[in-house]
Amino acid sequence: MTQSVYRTPKGTHDVLPEDHIFMTYIKKAVRHRARQAGYKRIETPMFENRTIFERGIGEHTDIVEKELFMVSSKHEDEDNGPEFALRPEFTASICRSYIEHGMQQLPQPVELYAIGPCFRHDRPQKGRYRQFNQFDFEIIGLKDPSLDAQLIHVLSKILDDLKILKRLRLQINNIGTPESRKAYLDALKDFFIGKERNLPALDRSRLETNPLRLLDSKEEDTQILLKSAPTLDQFLDDESKQYHETVLEYLGALGIQYEENSSLVRGLDYYTQTVFEYWDETTGAQNAVGGGGRYDRLMELLGGKDTPGIGFACGMERIAWQMAQTGVKPPNKDQVDVFVAQLGPEAKKTCLMLISQLREKGVHTIGALGEASLKSQMRLADKFGARYTLLLGQMEVKEGVIILRDMAAGKQKQIPFKNAIPEVTKLIGERNLDTYTIKDKIGDTVDED
Repeated sequence: MTQSVYRTPKGTHDVLPEDHIFMTYIKKAVRHRARQAGYKRIETPMFENRTIFERGIGEHTDIVEKELFMVSSKHEDEDNGPEFALRPEFTASICRSYIEHGMQQLPQPVELYAIGPCFRHDRPQKGRYRQFNQFDFEIIGLKDPSLDAQLIHVLSKILDDLKILKRLRLQINNIGTPESRKAYLDALKDFFIGKERNLPALDRSRLETNPLRLLDSKEEDTQILLKSAPTLDQFLDDESKQYHETVLEYLGALGIQYEENSSLVRGLDYYTQTVFEYWDETTGAQNAVGGGGRYDRLMELLGGKDTPGIGFACGMERIAWQMAQTGVKPPNKDQVDVFVAQLGPEAKKTCLMLISQLREKGVHTIGALGEASLKSQMRLADKFGARYTLLLGQMEVKEGVIILRDMAAGKQKQIPFKNAIPEVTKLIGERNLDTYTIKDKIGDTVDED
């Protein structure tokens, strides 16, 4: 590996070609299931007014207090304008877009999905980056337990498509309404009066600013105290309890296995009622691949009308890691089918059109590289993993022939130059040719990047 004075910033990583095989496969599964369920793709800016995240996610959450990446402007005329932050997640931005573009006028619910990078100035660790990729699904405009179950079902189908569902376990809880939660938080604060000294420093701070986060604390001392503390389900109103039971019934009808987890709260202020996460069966929450929940008050916090919503997000790097651990090998469509080796200016000129025509036929082709000898070009073809090599020298150009070599078998034969393309495409196989057409008729679609 070449040493360089420049390296990726701390907490970031290059998505190399071998990693992109996984990322592309994940995107295909996401798009496929999104189209089946009627979700439309949306892209929001990578940075937003920071108050969108402060009001939506919560001022006293870890994301807002410690993890927002701020964006500054060098232009003097913007010095007194809003402060911007890179998006740490999609939901608040998508809700802002729903309000801004009057999506409440569309048939409800509006189903949207997004794929892209997010940013959190978090302490880097295994599976946790400062720039990472997520896919996100949102259902906005209608509240019904069946929508909660359908959303979770779409996620379970994606995880199953990616062959990792069996490694994961759905954790689900109902955290009630803001009103019932406030009564619980008051009781929790009362319980900890006189016990603060037994809490670690971080949890002492949480007790003041965001007591609900104590429930998913990783600190052993905190967990011991919580065993005697009031529980959230004691404060749930009857409507929340019934809503939760109905969601679980629908999950059962869909054949989705789950575990009820009364400690699951998730860390964002906008959640109400249903919350859920998919955990690694062996390591639990430490390797959660994603989750979500209902956010029926978020639109109002962002200046819109009372509009219910539910969504989830998954970390694509974490899913790729799970796939690798499971031994899943996505199909690699970047293989080299044919390497065209040539010698001499006339052969090189002839090869250029041959290479172009092979590519147009859908054959992955490399060739006409430099002035290397045929022997060194053959070594290069081997390194590229080419299935076949076409060899063209000055003599072959004069005679109108070309040499076709099967790299795996180590055999070769001379064929007429005009037969090179039909011969190669036959060997590759019609179904393996990489072709597509950009269509412009209304109703036609093209697979996205």
